[in-house]
Amino acid sequence: MSEPPVILVTGASRGLGRGIAVALAADEMSVAIHYAGNRAAAEETQAACLEAAPSTAQRFDLIQADIGDTAQRDAVLPATLATFGHLDGLINNAGITSVGRKDILDASEDSWDTVMGINLKAPFFLARDAAQYFTSNLDKARLSSGYKLAFISSISATSASTNRGDYCISKAAMGMVNQLWALRLAEHGIQTIEFRPGIMATDMTAGVKEKYDPLIADGLVPQRRWGTPEDVGIAVSGFLRGNLPFSTGETIYLDGGLHHARL
Repeated sequence: MSEPPVILVTGASRGLGRGIAVALAADEMSVAIHYAGNRAAAEETQAACLEAAPSTAQRFDLIQADIGDTAQRDAVLPATLATFGHLDGLINNAGITSVGRKDILDASEDSWDTVMGINLKAPFFLARDAAQYFTSNLDKARLSSGYKLAFISSISATSASTNRGDYCISKAAMGMVNQLWALRLAEHGIQTIEFRPGIMATDMTAGVKEKYDPLIADGLVPQRRWGTPEDVGIAVSGFLRGNLPFSTGETIYLDGGLHHARL
């Protein structure tokens, strides 16, 4: 029996990251479950992956690091390779919202540096590390369609929120990061995709549920429902399995039609 592909999912202890990890587990992949500090939540993801996995050959080990810290971020790929011996895909999902959600009139450099470090700098350099590994091991990919990179951004890349300026800018910039790596890696047969979720039901949005419930019901989201971590997991799993063979550097919206201009 061939060994399962190994996928590193950052920020996999909860929310969208957990949804992605569980979907990959159900699709017969091993998952390196990255988390920043909440080990109990990461272990919940691990248990959910074990329950979803159809094969005992799959593995779901935890990788802890504050990816906003350069030294810890640089240790993520070596730790993954030491644990699993291989890597086939990187899902850059980890991210934080604007610290304190302050009006941009009150924006602080500390918040800016923190958000950019986790949401933008870390995905770029984790992608670099993964790309160096992929291009040095082109004949060892276990995914039938080759190595893959994915970036999980946000509808905030194009929809401005003046109380989350640094967050919006970080997600907009991630779109360019995706394009850069797509163009650099295409000659090696390595695909990259940016997934852009809309209004998603996670613990990050729990505080605004009462605000958005009636708006969504009234058609703010054309499909008239919240997005779920499972929606994102299905999309990512399909990409890894090769369901977008002639696409790279693209942005795929997972937002129920929210981004479409309407009168």
